[in-house]
Amino acid sequence: MQQDVFEQFSLLILKMSKIVQKIKALEMVPFDLKAVHVMILYLLRMHREGLSVSELCRQTMDDKAAVSRAVSVLRERGYVEPEDTRLSPVRLTKEGEELAAYISGRAACAVSEGGVGLGDEERARFLLVMETICNNLEKYQKKLLKESSIREEI
Repeated sequence: MQQDVFEQFSLLILKMSKIVQKIKALEMVPFDLKAVHVMILYLLRMHREGLSVSELCRQTMDDKAAVSRAVSVLRERGYVEPEDTRLSPVRLTKEGEELAAYISGRAACAVSEGGVGLGDEERARFLLVMETICNNLEKYQKKLLKESSIREEI
């Protein structure tokens, strides 16, 4: 029974993650951008004061090289500023704000489609359960790291 729960949970989380990545990629085709750009634009819209590349890495859970490349592409396209992000936070330009607003609208559509058949209470409960599981697994991961010689890079 425990193995079945692990298998079902793991496969459903993996499948949902892959589907969300594909939706992001499909939504970005008209803009010739990738899924990684979606989260950066979305996060910058939520943090109008801007975010450092390090903070973007932490929040997207992507490595610094991937985030730096993505920010560089967004800067070249005129969606973010400044030119040098080593000392200043990354912020949206007017064009970036417009694209981020579009992304937020499309994300709302995806969430709505994903939640068809769920009431507000069920959706809220689902998110609470997912957050609890995520926090518990994060604690477990940290415990395992403490108990072993494995480094945080995993």
